[in-house]
Amino acid sequence: MAKLVILGGGVSGHTAATFAAKWLGSGHEVIVVTPNSKWNWIPSNIWVGVGQMSKEEVTFDLAPVYKKAGITFIQAKATEIHPEGSDTIEKAFVRVESTDPDSAGEVSNVEYDYLVNATGPKLNFGATEGLGVGTELGEHTVSVCTADHAVHANEKLNEAIEKMKAGTRQRILVGTGHGMCTCQGAAFEYIFNIEHELNKAGVRDMADIKWISNESFLGDFGVGGLHMKSMGFAVSSKIFAESLFTERGVPWIIGAHVNKVESGKIHYELLDGEMGEEEFDFAMLIPPFAGVGLKAFAKDGSDITDTVFAPNGFMKVDANYGAGAYENWKASDWPSTYQNPTYGNMFACGIAFAPPHPISKPMASPNGTPIGPTPPRTGMPSGIIGKAVAHSICDRITKGEDAPLHEASMAHMGAACVASAGKGIFTGTAAAMTIYPVVPDFDKYPGTGRDVDYTFGEIGLAGHWIKHILHHLFIWKAKLKPGWTLIPE
Repeated sequence: MAKLVILGGGVSGHTAATFAAKWLGSGHEVIVVTPNSKWNWIPSNIWVGVGQMSKEEVTFDLAPVYKKAGITFIQAKATEIHPEGSDTIEKAFVRVESTDPDSAGEVSNVEYDYLVNATGPKLNFGATEGLGVGTELGEHTVSVCTADHAVHANEKLNEAIEKMKAGTRQRILVGTGHGMCTCQGAAFEYIFNIEHELNKAGVRDMADIKWISNESFLGDFGVGGLHMKSMGFAVSSKIFAESLFTERGVPWIIGAHVNKVESGKIHYELLDGEMGEEEFDFAMLIPPFAGVGLKAFAKDGSDITDTVFAPNGFMKVDANYGAGAYENWKASDWPSTYQNPTYGNMFACGIAFAPPHPISKPMASPNGTPIGPTPPRTGMPSGIIGKAVAHSICDRITKGEDAPLHEASMAHMGAACVASAGKGIFTGTAAAMTIYPVVPDFDKYPGTGRDVDYTFGEIGLAGHWIKHILHHLFIWKAKLKPGWTLIPE
């Protein structure tokens, strides 16, 4: 019997675990180690953050789902990987610390034949002074990165709305809280959902809403922007985004690195080196991401963390980490199999794999401060990669260690994104977009880097209905309801 251990129960890890359990059957063991007892459909957290969904509507308990699938569930945080075993343990293992309320803090070892790192990111609030001060939720700013964060954000937003109703003007600031953030899309959705809710509450005229982002231009989204087919024309995402911000009356600050947050005020540096300040009454700023802090040790106990992980804490895979300057970057730099180059029985998927470099052109201020989006690896790509990794491992378990690995390069992968701009059966809007490929290939597609026949976008009520339907479809899939395998990643 082979043991497959998956670290993390988010979109990528959950996908890998459920497909592996289906394909392997009861003859092998699939183990999920995750600190969370609940699964969260993160794309809908923005609706929790404006009170349009409850926490219960975007989460569910993992234990009964894994029991049904025959997956061993361990509620714990992985802290160390020992890919060669140790002096006392012959087999490779992971050291974990329980987060189960009944055994919190207990340390144990989980042996494995194959390991998938799908831990996702550490929400690195500490990278910006004052961002998330006091508690993870923060005293100065809010977040929608988790369901609990989104509940807290909605509470603070409601307080601001009540002040507006009482006649007190409010300054609302939404965007990225550091020069190296990703997930601009979540902030993009949240700012327009706030704007929509303020209109519904009749207080839009009492709010000054502003966007701040590390993008060098609106619509970069960490993918270097894109040209998409809309109404028969190839329209840049810059024009698309600027039009929406202008239409909704939302001014913007771009190319910004937020370097300090105080009560009611942020300090930032721009790409041209200028320093600025912005005051606020309510602010939702996305933190930068980092690896969760896993350590790795050789059989003799020596620290091999730098061998297994990149400096940002994400696991090294089959990517070209020596591509060098932007001018040398190629689509082929991006990983295909997500196998660790040192230990062939270890893989990483979702946010947990170390990208070779950003997708957007790297930029820095005259002061040397890097300001630019790090590459997104969430949503549809996470699910596709998780499934491909599970397929590779299952083949190696059932067909032998020489079985070819399945590939899922983001440079050969399309993705669909539905970005909400306000929720409502008849008044909601969303931007429905597709992109192919996610990582641009300028050799294959000169000029735009992408196939404009498969990269398109429209905004409207239909997009909102699609996003709402997808919310229910993906929770249905994640709960392993009948026909779950037919729903695409």
